[in-house]
Amino acid sequence: MLLADWIVMGLYFLLMVGIGLWSFRQIKGTQDFFAAGGKMPWWLSGISHHMSGYSAAVFVAYAGVAYQYGFTIYIWWAVPISIAVLVGAIWIAPRWARLRQRLNIESPMEYLSMRYNLPTQQLMAWSGVLLKLFDVGAKWAAIAVILNVFAGVSITAGIIISGFISLFYITIGGLWADALTDFAQFVVQLIAGVAMFVIVLAKLGGISAVTGIWDQLPPHHSSAFVGPYTIGFILAYLLIDFLSYNGGTWNLAQRFIAAPRGSDARKAAFLSAALYLIWPLVLFFPMWAAPLFYPSLADPTQSYSVMAKDLLPPGLVGLVLASMFAHTMAMTTSDANAVTSVFTRDILPVLSRKFRSLTGKASLRTARLTTVTFTVLTLIVAINADSFGGILDLLIVWFGALVGPISIPMLLGLLPAFRHSDSIAAIVSWVGGILTFAIVKYAFIAGTATTVAAPVLVSAVLFIFIGWLKRNQDVKPEVIDLIDSLNQDTDEPTNPPSAGINAG
Repeated sequence: MLLADWIVMGLYFLLMVGIGLWSFRQIKGTQDFFAAGGKMPWWLSGISHHMSGYSAAVFVAYAGVAYQYGFTIYIWWAVPISIAVLVGAIWIAPRWARLRQRLNIESPMEYLSMRYNLPTQQLMAWSGVLLKLFDVGAKWAAIAVILNVFAGVSITAGIIISGFISLFYITIGGLWADALTDFAQFVVQLIAGVAMFVIVLAKLGGISAVTGIWDQLPPHHSSAFVGPYTIGFILAYLLIDFLSYNGGTWNLAQRFIAAPRGSDARKAAFLSAALYLIWPLVLFFPMWAAPLFYPSLADPTQSYSVMAKDLLPPGLVGLVLASMFAHTMAMTTSDANAVTSVFTRDILPVLSRKFRSLTGKASLRTARLTTVTFTVLTLIVAINADSFGGILDLLIVWFGALVGPISIPMLLGLLPAFRHSDSIAAIVSWVGGILTFAIVKYAFIAGTATTVAAPVLVSAVLFIFIGWLKRNQDVKPEVIDLIDSLNQDTDEPTNPPSAGINAG
């Protein structure tokens, strides 16, 4: 990297620090820190949802898939997410905002103590926190690979540098800082992505290369389904994406919780779905074209980074690197904020009575300390990512397989159709999903599709089937009232007691 690139990177980080300092003054309590006070505009919520949905792993692990297999990366990654978020806009997203209105929730796990019971909430909360340690760790490892290619920074140093830069603004500014930096990062990655797209097009002869590259690439690169990315794999990921992007991934639920009304959350989801359908076509094009520039690249995961370093002029290299940081920071910091909300609101009050009565500055101080602790632990996981099978294995197999057993009771529990699925259904479905993952991952030789799909399918079947068996049993009146109250917006919050420990 040249001086101009370092200047661009420096200006980018100064912008992040400035947003963090501005947001710090907006934070009066944990409601602002975790839920933006329920005042986040729908367009900001939608862009933040989109930016928080993927990290620099797109430029590393997914760039490797695009280099080896081609167009299928768009079919199995972007399209299912867009469909999942579009469906969620109708059925799920508005219910998160209405939960905040009715129960004053600040974390996506908080309502589970009322919907099921306290033990169920604790089981889901603890398992989700542990899963997120691995998920976020993989994203730190991904940005470190990019730093290594661009600037020669060691993997460990890259993980520590990127982690501590992100830690600064999310710790002081909470969800407001997270969402506003998401917007700034969206602008940065839009400029960088379009610049990369245009320059690659110019190198390949102009606009005709959009379709022309496929004649020069191996035939399977234009196929929708190729290699391990079969129709079964994509259908499995469509189900997982529905669960993950509509709230099973906690930081994405936060974007809807922070919306003023259910209708605002729905518009935010529609915007995010549209971005997932359109933007990856621009973003992935240089990755699809990479084999034409580097036909025998030893490490396909470095294809996008090498291309950017070789093709872009000074300054733009720094901007592309900043955009890669943008994606990772958007996702990892929002994860840290979401996990902190769960740990502060749902776990600590159960561990110790002294956390149940915390308010004001004391509660905010606890939230910030928890954010620091979680982030440091994810950095340790990132440094040891190879011990868990590498970046792609952590992102696709571990997270994809385990997010279902955690999120099925959380998301389906919001819908009237599953009101008879109680705490027993939730716990049994969780246990069944975890055991299924262990069996297909370690006891049998199973493909990626089976490893990913089996746990979530088993969890879904168990949750729904147990609810069906109990279809003639009475449901607690407070559960019926809660679920029915989420069907439509209300002008004013009902302001009942918090749905946390006291509701257990």
